[in-house]
Amino acid sequence: MMIKSRQNVNYKSPNPPFQQIFIQPPINNQAMRYEEPVFRPPSEAYSLIIQATIGCSHNKCTFCGMYRGKRFRIRDLEEIKEDILLSKDYYGEVKRIFLADGNALAMPTNSLLEILDFAFEVYPELERVTAYASPNDLLEKTDEEIRELAERGLKMVYLGVETGDDELLREIRKGATAEEMIAAGRKAIDNGMLLSVTILIGIGGKERSYRHAKETAKVINAMEPHYTAALTLMLVPRTPLYRQYEKDLFHPLDKIETLQELRWLIEDIDCRTVFRSNHASNYLPIRGNLPEDKDDILKLIDYSIKNPRILRPEFMRGL
Repeated sequence: MMIKSRQNVNYKSPNPPFQQIFIQPPINNQAMRYEEPVFRPPSEAYSLIIQATIGCSHNKCTFCGMYRGKRFRIRDLEEIKEDILLSKDYYGEVKRIFLADGNALAMPTNSLLEILDFAFEVYPELERVTAYASPNDLLEKTDEEIRELAERGLKMVYLGVETGDDELLREIRKGATAEEMIAAGRKAIDNGMLLSVTILIGIGGKERSYRHAKETAKVINAMEPHYTAALTLMLVPRTPLYRQYEKDLFHPLDKIETLQELRWLIEDIDCRTVFRSNHASNYLPIRGNLPEDKDDILKLIDYSIKNPRILRPEFMRGL
């Protein structure tokens, strides 16, 4: 049993759990090139980050400001290879690589395969390569392409589901329906990849909280991802959702309401998945395995609702 509350969660990295920027000294008068800001999932805190693409090919989600200042493009293969070689001089040994930015899977499959082969040649001890993926990235590739990517080392993809509510997906301009989300996730799993999905607590505001939780649980049950991570909405200035909030058209949840939404979600998840809500945006970090830890997780949430003093204070939350 792996449930942990805030008191015994120990972040090993001094960097924020969602964003990490590698600032490195020059190597032989050269340095790896990063176009900042650079983001990665919490589980990639100790991975070498290689920017294969810049920005996000979709970049329309109303809540997200991560790549607003970047124009999407695919980096030159030779530049990517040079960065991998430069990283070898600096790090020596690397077991995990994360391909940034927002959805490296948008690259042509042949280019991705060339990067994978080169990375494993430079780092024989490399255990896995991972990347963000959009639902359209997965749907546009054939089963054979995804299977070959998995076999050549792209072991896991991170898919931002956010919600299972189709109306809400349209409102936040996610670019996919719940059915397409399920199809994309199943395509990755059925062709040999590990799948980690993120959902966004609070994205429906006060008015849509219950429906958002229940419809999202349906998507998780149909998809059966290996990992499910819950983040809590943080309104980002200059995003469309923030402007709705400024006009009193969006009403964010308070601390207790986010926990209630989380409870509604978890009580309906019946598939086997490793569940995490230990991202820096969450008020209550939780780790557990569903469905076996469900009762204990729900008890922890209920206790926290009654004892909000144990929750992460607002000033400690982050993206």
